[in-house]
Amino acid sequence: MLRRLVLALSSLAMLTAGLNGGACAQGLFGSPPPKASGDNAPADDKSAPATAPESKPAEPAPAAPVLPGSPTAVVKPFYEHLGLELDPAQRKNFSDPAKSVLDKADALRASGQGECLDPNMALDNADYDKLAIDKSLHTIEAINGDEAKVVVAFVVEGHQHRLEWKLKKVGGDWKISDLLSVTGEWALSQYQCE
Repeated sequence: MLRRLVLALSSLAMLTAGLNGGACAQGLFGSPPPKASGDNAPADDKSAPATAPESKPAEPAPAAPVLPGSPTAVVKPFYEHLGLELDPAQRKNFSDPAKSVLDKADALRASGQGECLDPNMALDNADYDKLAIDKSLHTIEAINGDEAKVVVAFVVEGHQHRLEWKLKKVGGDWKISDLLSVTGEWALSQYQCE
């Protein structure tokens, strides 16, 4: 069900981007494969029309600005400062069920019994390569009333990763209620940190 929702959301975003000029249609799925070069007509066929030389590919459209207070603005710092989701000072950006799991993880860590959560959940537990992530990071935001989703996609060492940040409005501010890995098939809300 979650996969179908993400695929539907991604398809809708790609369709919308395609209707707005096509450059953004690459979206979360990266660049299209390169076109084959050369003329497909046989070398001795003089009647075949000559193909025009390939033009330089269009530059990708610039990323839309992130609006202050938007769901994407809440998620963005977790990709600028990796491991931020485990910082107790960031609990103000979370609501339940995610906040409860993070609070239990803090208590477990403080008791000296170890860690419950991976330190790079925002990266889908992938190896950290800031340059690769910054270069390939794409986001799509969808708001439905007091609920929102920010789908984040990036590539590390040739492996595509997609995460879905669920948010809800609490007291007029967007708060993260869950973090799900589409590729890793895990959810923060499912962790048992006791």
